Amino acid sequence: MLYVVGLGPGDKEKMSLEAIETIKKVEVIVGYTTYVRLIKELVGEKEIVSTGMKQEIDRCRKAIELAQKGKTVAVISSRDAGVYGMAGLILELISQMNEELAVKVIPGITASIAGAALLGAPLMNDFCHISLSDLMTPWEIIEKRLHAAASADFVICLYNPRSKGRPKHLEKALAIIQQYKSEDTIIGLAKDVGREKEQAIITTIADLDETVVDMTTVVLIGNKETYTEDNRMITPRGYRL
Repeated sequence: MLYVVGLGPGDKEKMSLEAIETIKKVEVIVGYTTYVRLIKELVGEKEIVSTGMKQEIDRCRKAIELAQKGKTVAVISSRDAGVYGMAGLILELISQMNEELAVKVIPGITASIAGAALLGAPLMNDFCHISLSDLMTPWEIIEKRLHAAASADFVICLYNPRSKGRPKHLEKALAIIQQYKSEDTIIGLAKDVGREKEQAIITTIADLDETVVDMTTVVLIGNKETYTEDNRMITPRGYRL
């Protein structure tokens, strides 16, 4: 049996009971080294297969191999395994192998949901997720999605907004978004949600300090109705035309 487990944002209190019980009962844990470290108190003496960044395919293949040999295996993923996580990759690889293998995806709290709770209530109307990482998706496609989301005035949740390898992607994205949204549009930054350095920052497009944004930040860009009150970011449930 192969489980794909979403750990949530990193804090055990934000993990689902199903995720905790699954990790406790499996024989093998497979995951990125940092994520394995987050759940070390749950892992105990279990067999661990861990690798660094950009080795997702190798991890998934190893997990499938172990499950095919009859072991119960959990592939762990930060936040929700089905949102920019490992669930899709596992299912794709199994499909390509033309093999039958029992797989169960265990959901977790994803970054936008955890970040929204930290910031207030910014997702009360229609919203979308867009990743600014062009490792798997061409930048031209990302630009089209930014134009579409901003022109429809969705609340936009930006994942993978800025890194050392992509220092200008957030700047480029905001330039597109400002073609449709005013510079006074409210922005919420949820940094390291559920971890020791957790931080919530509420600002505007005009006042955003991009240097505080990194890969552990989710950027929530409001719609034209979004406002702040008592240092909380709030999007009304209704929308005025």
